Amino acid sequence: MSVLNQSGEEQVECPLCMEPLEVDDLHFYPCTCGYQICRFCWNRIREGENGRCPACRKAYPENPADFTPLSQEQVAAIKIEKRAREQKRRNKTLESRRALANVRVVQKNLVFVVGLPVRLADPEVLKRQEYFGKYGKIHKVVINQSTTYAGSQGPSASAYVTYVAPADALRAIQGVNNVTLDGRVLKGSLGTTKYCANFMKNQPCPKPDCMYLHELGDPDASFTKEEMHAGLHQAYERRLHDQLLAQTQREQSSAQTPAPTPHTNSSATSQYTLYLQKMFSKI
Repeated sequence: MSVLNQSGEEQVECPLCMEPLEVDDLHFYPCTCGYQICRFCWNRIREGENGRCPACRKAYPENPADFTPLSQEQVAAIKIEKRAREQKRRNKTLESRRALANVRVVQKNLVFVVGLPVRLADPEVLKRQEYFGKYGKIHKVVINQSTTYAGSQGPSASAYVTYVAPADALRAIQGVNNVTLDGRVLKGSLGTTKYCANFMKNQPCPKPDCMYLHELGDPDASFTKEEMHAGLHQAYERRLHDQLLAQTQREQSSAQTPAPTPHTNSSATSQYTLYLQKMFSKI
């Protein structure tokens, strides 16, 4: 059976064990019907089973019906060609990954918040229930020291808050965006991540706690720097908020508990819709 390997090339597998045929097995046909299997399965059938061809059910002859062993020169040539194909595949992979240096991937469970008072610039503090902990289970909080600056209201900080559930990240953004704290207005959005330099070089990353990407991200959530300058990543985030709103409304309508009165439900939905409009009006 012919299949495509990882480099997109055709390779032949034994139809019984599904393993790729060895070089010497490529011209091995043990039965007169032409049904090809590997020599391992052929010996297993002859010595431990009924000794018959799985395709035509005829007994296998003592010697293979059609088998032309490859010469050493042929085997060497095949191996050289295989190495050349592998090198070509690696070069192609490396070239395609280099283009990822200009790409950022929106992380659906990562909240980036700016404008934090310096007194809150502590991962354990931000995990508390009175802050980001109330929106859902937090996986990790990282204070972004590189964006700490002193403005007219005094020093502030920014942080990355990673939630276990993407929906909790969206709720956290909705809860903190445009909120005033210690005289500062907080701004929250989904964070983005770039690709690890080692991944782009097609090399293993030596850092066990590396925060960058080591596999291809969601194409819909991937944006070049030019696309981000055009605001496409913000439009993507708006769609996620809209989807969460629609899902919440469906869950409320299908709940077994008594639904809120029409006036209360309409008011809550209207307030949330106005919130989203206000939240993204300046994007």
